[in-house]
Amino acid sequence: MMKRTVISAVLALTMLGGDVESAGVPADVRSGPLKDLNGYFPFDPPGSTEAWAKRSAALRLQTQVALGLHPMPEKTPLKAVIHGKVAGDGFTVEKVIFESFPGYYVTGSLYRPAVPVAGKAPAVLCPHGHWNNGRFLSESEADVATAIRTGAEKQVDAGRSPLQARSIGLARMGCTVFFYDMIGYADSVQVSYELAHRFKQQRAEMNAGEGWGFFSPQAEGHLQSIMGLQTWNSIRALDFVEGLPEVDAARIGVTGASGGGTQTFVLAAIDPRPAAIFPCVMVSTAMQGGCTCENASLLRIGTGNVELAGLFAPKPMGMTAANDWTKEMKTKGLPELQRLYGLLGKPENVMLHDRTEFPHNYNLPSRMAMYRWFEKHLKTPRPAPEEEGTFTYLTKEQLSVWNGEHPAPAAGDPELERRVLRHWSEDASRQIGVKPSLVDEALPVLAGRSWGEAGVCRWEVGERVQQSGWLEMKGWIENTGHREAVAATFLYPDQWNGSVVVLLQDGDAGAEAVVKSGAAVCLPVLFSEPSPGTPARARHVEGDRDFAGYTHGYNDGVMKRRAHDVLTVVAFIRGHERKPTSIEVRAAESHVPEGALAVALIPRDVVGKAVFAETAFRFASVSDIRSPRLLPGALKYGDLPALLRRAAR
Repeated sequence: MMKRTVISAVLALTMLGGDVESAGVPADVRSGPLKDLNGYFPFDPPGSTEAWAKRSAALRLQTQVALGLHPMPEKTPLKAVIHGKVAGDGFTVEKVIFESFPGYYVTGSLYRPAVPVAGKAPAVLCPHGHWNNGRFLSESEADVATAIRTGAEKQVDAGRSPLQARSIGLARMGCTVFFYDMIGYADSVQVSYELAHRFKQQRAEMNAGEGWGFFSPQAEGHLQSIMGLQTWNSIRALDFVEGLPEVDAARIGVTGASGGGTQTFVLAAIDPRPAAIFPCVMVSTAMQGGCTCENASLLRIGTGNVELAGLFAPKPMGMTAANDWTKEMKTKGLPELQRLYGLLGKPENVMLHDRTEFPHNYNLPSRMAMYRWFEKHLKTPRPAPEEEGTFTYLTKEQLSVWNGEHPAPAAGDPELERRVLRHWSEDASRQIGVKPSLVDEALPVLAGRSWGEAGVCRWEVGERVQQSGWLEMKGWIENTGHREAVAATFLYPDQWNGSVVVLLQDGDAGAEAVVKSGAAVCLPVLFSEPSPGTPARARHVEGDRDFAGYTHGYNDGVMKRRAHDVLTVVAFIRGHERKPTSIEVRAAESHVPEGALAVALIPRDVVGKAVFAETAFRFASVSDIRSPRLLPGALKYGDLPALLRRAAR
């Protein structure tokens, strides 16, 4: 073995998250605390339309990949059933059932004007958010009295269900309104409320390599989440209303509050069909959505709700703020969206209804603002009301879609859950088999970085020792663009042949033979998880409830960070003033997954040769969501063999 000095204590601090700056070592932002949904998520709009076109395309792809919707699943027959019409004052309401995936039902209420409008009508989707019992909401007498006393409502029945009030108000304006259940609420029973929204512990029986369930390592590997399924339900809800004979497909709006606000702007970000949206009390630079149904791995890494909502620009978007996490939206978020809309030539198309005297809500003042917004931008057949009309509260018995003729499916059905995820996975595998380029499109999202985003790097030398035939240099490659640092040792031969070999391994076995052949050698020390993480268990955000999305939705995992270090090393070598003639990467068995992930992203004219040791490891073998080797999406896009094929040189 080649004689080498031991890495210094100062260098070790880089990897352990110590006070590296005071020790003279380049700081590495990754050694700091993990980001969580309660962080700060500012949006800095680009300075040109060209820059936004590039950024928005990348962010839209990231959103689709994160939600398990790249490729979009095949749209199977909806098999829609509309039944049980109830007549109200100026509106009718019917019961709707359709299948978003085979055997999985979306349920809701279809509101229409009592007197059909002339010609085609606009339609509005209403995802409801986290209100007690969802579509069957019935606020208490005390809460209704408080709402009326504070000016949040004027009518008792509207106070009892602001959700019904919204749908009825829009129907009276001439709109067709589909108010559908979020997963686990009201008539949506096949995946339970407790699982979809209150999940808190891994289920051993649902973590099998075959027949897995939501929240499992396998589901993470396939990017299957409650948020992804909910968004797919919203896409199919668009299909449903678009297919109604009276609906003008060019005039579809979407509006919801809280979790329904999240669904509103996320749906609008990835589906081009909505013409105007009105997300309430959710677009903000603060808390991003607390529920498992509002989070997914990969989703908000490098972004946040304000920028995600901006993907709808320049189409019309109205928003509301209240005395909750949106209370600073007027000064943090709105000005940036106004700049973006101005850049795109439509400054008038973004608006904030700022009523921070009210708590979290979709109350009467917010509804009145929404009515005016949709009147203007959906060209509703009838104008927004000066005063919201009264109505008689509709009971659960009047609204429920299930009855003797249409019996409810099994509730909280684990076999249905398995079938849905299996169908979702098999559909994606079939499409990827036909179009392998889907993997190449998704890889930068899975890796958290593309080759073009490798960063600007520089060398910080810590120690130089002349050996017999080569110069040994220890130090750090500082990635200034990403504020990261990679500890590394370079061996530079006295008679350099122009080539560089990067050895991804523990220790220096084989390095002496390489440098004696005339090639320079780089031995990087890839990222390792700082305390309280360990080699076997990665860090996670506090209160993550055994859901990987709360951590991996905001932070790059260990596997990705190690791949980033490989990109940093290669980018530094590639850009070095000595202009190497060739770069080769060799990965020992312990470093194959991260090495393959990185090299798969690097052009062949940069890394001309890559050698990977034989390994039995597969991402499918990861059985713990806290494993440092968890790579969300790896299973969907072909596991390690797919990476090795793309890394082959």
